[in-house]
Amino acid sequence: MLNNSIQKTLLVSLLLCLVCSILVSVSVVMLNKQQEENKALDVKRNLLMATRLIDATATKDDIVEAYKKIEMRMIDLEKGDFTSDVDPQKYDLKKSRKDPKENIAIATSNDVANIKFRSKFSSVYFVKENGVTTQIVLPVYGKGLWSTMFGFLSLAPDLKTVKGFQFFEHGETPGLGGEVDNPNWQKIWPGKNVYDDQFHTKIDIVKGKVTNNPHKDFQVDGLSGATLTSNGVENLLHYWLGHDGFLKFLQNIKSRGDIK
Repeated sequence: MLNNSIQKTLLVSLLLCLVCSILVSVSVVMLNKQQEENKALDVKRNLLMATRLIDATATKDDIVEAYKKIEMRMIDLEKGDFTSDVDPQKYDLKKSRKDPKENIAIATSNDVANIKFRSKFSSVYFVKENGVTTQIVLPVYGKGLWSTMFGFLSLAPDLKTVKGFQFFEHGETPGLGGEVDNPNWQKIWPGKNVYDDQFHTKIDIVKGKVTNNPHKDFQVDGLSGATLTSNGVENLLHYWLGHDGFLKFLQNIKSRGDIK
């Protein structure tokens, strides 16, 4: 073929596309394991940041060492108790909540988190210090303005006082709803109460700043300019702290004295 012929131009273009596609495919396959490991490490990082065992400057070695204090267990949400029916090491929250064999449809009247389906099971995490549980971490998720927000809520042994609250995945607007990642907002949560003494969910994200009032221990500052994201955070907490979520489990371990 002549160098300037249409046939040779098309052939070179085709071969170039073929070589590039092969290189991209090989790269994806080779890097997939590393990407999955990095994703799992990032989830652990955010879980540990919710417990305040590490901060944002933590290295991979810091994360691995701190995670030794974490005990992961699986629970049956309907029974409100531990279960051995699911291997915690193989459990995938996102896949499970979409699997018809493992999920349940949420009645519209109960679906304040706007997630439509949830898994029958959930992981929970216990922070152990010298064999004693010092925190319990609950995975929570629900709709914000643009995305499903996934996070970790860490509670003290009284099961009502927040130790930390951290999102590890969302698609909210940077500078507005994306401020759920702002360390200054995250610092507001520790010490707040999600339940009263009768296990009624009381946490409330107010518009503007919390004032000095009788309910301030249950209130958190809203995100400026992001009312719908703030509402989404409050709604997902009310769902997961309610009867459809972890309430029955928390009441059971409290009444049995599993956690002091």
